[in-house]
Amino acid sequence: MTKVVVLLDFWLSPFGMRVRVALAEKGVEYEYREEDLGNKSQLLLQMNPVHKKIPVLIHNGKPICESLVIVQYIDETWKNKAPLLPSDPYQRAEARFWGDYIDKQIYSCGRRLWTTKGEEQEAAKKELIECFKVLEEHLGDRTYFGGDNLGFVDVALIPFYSWFYAFETCGNFKMEEWCPKIVSWAKTCMQRESVSKSLVDPLKVCHDFVLPRRKTLGLD
Repeated sequence: MTKVVVLLDFWLSPFGMRVRVALAEKGVEYEYREEDLGNKSQLLLQMNPVHKKIPVLIHNGKPICESLVIVQYIDETWKNKAPLLPSDPYQRAEARFWGDYIDKQIYSCGRRLWTTKGEEQEAAKKELIECFKVLEEHLGDRTYFGGDNLGFVDVALIPFYSWFYAFETCGNFKMEEWCPKIVSWAKTCMQRESVSKSLVDPLKVCHDFVLPRRKTLGLD
């Protein structure tokens, strides 16, 4: 391996994007290796034999799997920059709770939205909007979920901004109309170089992946 830190990833993955944001926030240099998920590399299968999924962070030859676990590892390993997780145990637990909520609700509802049609799709859209409203309530009037600084929950959620346009296109709605605080928060996050350079163009997500995939699935 040419670098101490290697990231096995797939360009489209919101889970990979959150790792890229965390690495950028901490100023960590790493080697990026794009995976073909239809033909996974032997390295990926070796480094994540349990789930065989990306992202995988390899640090000094040792693998760390699952994106939220990786983000926490990055935060604990590279302490030269501002922490992503708060020092207070309760606040840390709360941040982990919301990271888990994002994984279980936003990802699953979003996926159902763009992989279904008809009543099932409408139900997924309604549930997704409600989940974002819950997150809006938690955000309140703060600049970031982490307060005045980008934190763990922000890193967990912001990659889904790359999927907003696809959600809107498939669900025929506008995020800004339903969840203006979330959109405003996302635009603030995008002003950070660590975020803007790590996220994928929403148009590319929609037109290069989601819409062609819907046609393949016979949904459009």
